[in-house]
Amino acid sequence: MKITQSKINELLHEPGCEHNQNKKGEKKNKSCTQQAQPGAAQGGCAFDGAMIALVPITDAAHLVHGPIACAGNSWGSRGSLSSGPMLYKTGFTTDLTENDVIFGGEKKLYKAIVEIKERYQPKAIFVYATCVTALIGDDMEAVCKVAAEKIGLPVVPVIAPGFIGSKNLGNRFGGEALLDYVVGTAEAEYTTPYDINLIGEYNIAGEMWGVLPLFEKLGIRVLSKITGDARYEEICYAHRAKLNVMICSRALLNMARKMEERYGIPYIEESFYGIDDVNRCLRNVAAKLGDPDLQARTEQLIAEETAALDVALAPYRERLKGKRVVLYTGGVKSWSIISAAKDLGIEVVATSTRKSTEEDKAKIKNLLGNEGIMLEKGNAQELLKLIAETNADMLIAGGRNQYTALKARIPFLDINQERHHPYAGYVGMVEMARELYEALYSPVWEQVRKPAPWE
Repeated sequence: MKITQSKINELLHEPGCEHNQNKKGEKKNKSCTQQAQPGAAQGGCAFDGAMIALVPITDAAHLVHGPIACAGNSWGSRGSLSSGPMLYKTGFTTDLTENDVIFGGEKKLYKAIVEIKERYQPKAIFVYATCVTALIGDDMEAVCKVAAEKIGLPVVPVIAPGFIGSKNLGNRFGGEALLDYVVGTAEAEYTTPYDINLIGEYNIAGEMWGVLPLFEKLGIRVLSKITGDARYEEICYAHRAKLNVMICSRALLNMARKMEERYGIPYIEESFYGIDDVNRCLRNVAAKLGDPDLQARTEQLIAEETAALDVALAPYRERLKGKRVVLYTGGVKSWSIISAAKDLGIEVVATSTRKSTEEDKAKIKNLLGNEGIMLEKGNAQELLKLIAETNADMLIAGGRNQYTALKARIPFLDINQERHHPYAGYVGMVEMARELYEALYSPVWEQVRKPAPWE
């Protein structure tokens, strides 16, 4: 997969995006045409986006071809959990130096691939280009092809150097690598009429493990997980599924659309956050699979699960009702978490729309109503001002904003990818309610809001 301007434009203007269809000029979604600015990471570069999309493939080795700094904190950047292999948590890098920049890093890359095969015996090796290796012109595809023939393992080049664009664009380049080199390269032992793929679910804090039992109870088999807690082999035969389910993420939309074109697999976009969204997801999957008996069993399961959930959530709803929160996160979480909060009686008074598509923003507006505040960009100062103006009781945001909440002396809940608590599915709703309750009613807030003794 060569990086050309036409390829970048193709992924930036994804025809599967509803807000981009049949629109031209200024009506095009501006967030889809973002270009990285020098000195600004825009919430992550394309290289970062490609890595976080593919690293959850747990039995593969992930090799960063570039300076050691690009490898970063390989073992802790994202809380994608594994039920088996842990190789994905090991960071591999070619650690290019000034000499390699001058003379080229292709030989070093080849030796690194061979050494990984000998020492770790992975199922596959993903090799990631960086700004440096793209600029010096290393032919990664050629090296990977020769190395794959030598070691007898799939070696997948992922060419998404950081300078080509944002994290979201990198996600899509990661999906392109799977389409070009992985999907369709193997066959499953058997298939069923109820095989589905989950696309865009990364098993953050083990969230997927709370949802898979629901599909199992209905007799629906998750054939391939792309890519949370995934094994390389299962992605190879993902083309045999009957339905692709995009989980609350349009980052890999290009993958779902092209699998529909190539293999005739329809796709739907769903969310696992909030009772209504989980119910809708199960109903839509059953409807798309087209079995009346499955649909009847789905309704029965929903009735049983929601009845049990109402009992479990009753004490939390009583204490959380009427609480006001500011939600500062990005992308699909900016609207999907609002739905979950409403189920608990919590009022979201403001939310951010950074990294959100026009479709996301439309959903936010519908959920918040006319009085809700949509924050396009924000810093700590603006967040503190917003918290004061809205008289918010809590800030729900990413880990980097916890100190902003502490300055405002209000509770904080981490909602982003570094978190350690799963919030998806029915069991996730109970966990979210518990975390919100414990944060809001911690005795520390009463202490810190008191005047100091000398005042």
